[in-house]
Amino acid sequence: KLRSPPTYHHPHLPLAAPPKYNLKNLQLHAPARASTGRFRMAAVRAEAVDTSISPRVSALRPSKTMAITDMASALRQAGVPVIGLAAGEPDFDTPAVIAEAGINAIRDGSTRYTPNAGTMELRKAICNKLQEENGLTYSPDQVLVSNGAKQCITQAVLAVCSPGDEVLIPAPFWVSYPEMARLAGATPVILPTSISDNFLLKPESLASVITEKSRLLILCSPSNPTGSVYPKELLEEIAAIVKKYPRLLVLSDEIYEHIIYHPAKHTSFAALPGMYDRTLTVNGFSKAFAMTGWRLGYLAAPKHFVSACGKIQSQYTSGASSISQKAGLAALNLGYAGGEAVSTMVKAFQERRDYLVRSFRELPGVKISEPQGAFYLFLDFSSYYGSEVEGFGTIKDSETLCMFLLEKAQVALVPGDAFGDDKGVRISYAAALSTLQSAMEKIKDAMSLLKAPAAVQ
Repeated sequence: KLRSPPTYHHPHLPLAAPPKYNLKNLQLHAPARASTGRFRMAAVRAEAVDTSISPRVSALRPSKTMAITDMASALRQAGVPVIGLAAGEPDFDTPAVIAEAGINAIRDGSTRYTPNAGTMELRKAICNKLQEENGLTYSPDQVLVSNGAKQCITQAVLAVCSPGDEVLIPAPFWVSYPEMARLAGATPVILPTSISDNFLLKPESLASVITEKSRLLILCSPSNPTGSVYPKELLEEIAAIVKKYPRLLVLSDEIYEHIIYHPAKHTSFAALPGMYDRTLTVNGFSKAFAMTGWRLGYLAAPKHFVSACGKIQSQYTSGASSISQKAGLAALNLGYAGGEAVSTMVKAFQERRDYLVRSFRELPGVKISEPQGAFYLFLDFSSYYGSEVEGFGTIKDSETLCMFLLEKAQVALVPGDAFGDDKGVRISYAAALSTLQSAMEKIKDAMSLLKAPAAVQ
């Protein structure tokens, strides 16, 4: 048994020091303890068991975002006052009318299995939303409701990709996209973008990597981790290239659709001429409606793709929670783009964004692409790489920078290498403004310990 921090102790073992944290391993670990005969015998028995893991699963990398979030939580439990700005989870409560719908679902007995694809009333509501807000016409049998948008994306990749296929992913990317491709036996092909282009994919860059193996292009707008929003004109240029390749499909991740800042506007890729039949659109309730724990997302696509994804889901998890689906229906009934409940949260996100952009512009050597949506800043700190810090060592890359900020500022951020761009660091501003202000003071104090950064080109 473990006592409360800071001392960790087993009644049959010597006292041990508090656990150390290590971004390299992305887990809490305690110093090795003395072994006992009982434990040695258990180890011998375990050696007789084949503990090998599937090569496909072994090739997967754990989510660094989740690992750092878990680390920050564990450190706080150990008494370290860490400010966690790693996870993309709104700090708002689920709007009351949505929560009440979930509570009423329990009270009214809506607690049984639903159809695998989701309740008919929710799928019809999703169709209405897509028609009114996105200009997309779908029938309920072209919609699949799942346990979060992440499940929708995973199933879509598994359904359309085969071993040897290539999945085209602009970087910086959401950490799970490449791993989903690998899980399907496909090869992720990373397309770097530049902060000078606001991290938007250039059409010529896309054209240069397409081969006969290219099966799926993943686009995320508004973007996690950059907050970039693809303007309609750029999406039309990308669509013109995609149209030339009959085998190339597009997965449009639109989970941050409603978290967007004027004058940016959201465009659904499937609404572009010629793209409906080859686009799989993913959306959900977690971000805009502050429903992360409800685990509810959906896929809209041509029927044969949705049926294939539904087949996977039927053998994997079956339908989403009946209670969450009632809550999702209430969310869609709030009005266009979530009504006042969502617009109030978006205003708060924009205020936080503006504060952080102003604050980081006061730090020399930091490059900024001002986000137009979502609730992330992806900042280029690479001018600080090579800096020496007394008592810490050298800032070599995004990971050592985040390790430094965790140790010296006690602020948890996500290194850019997790998103395919080692120059940057992702900061989530899905936290109260007062929390961001405290974190900013700590970050500035810590950065003052570094030597003057290299000149920014």
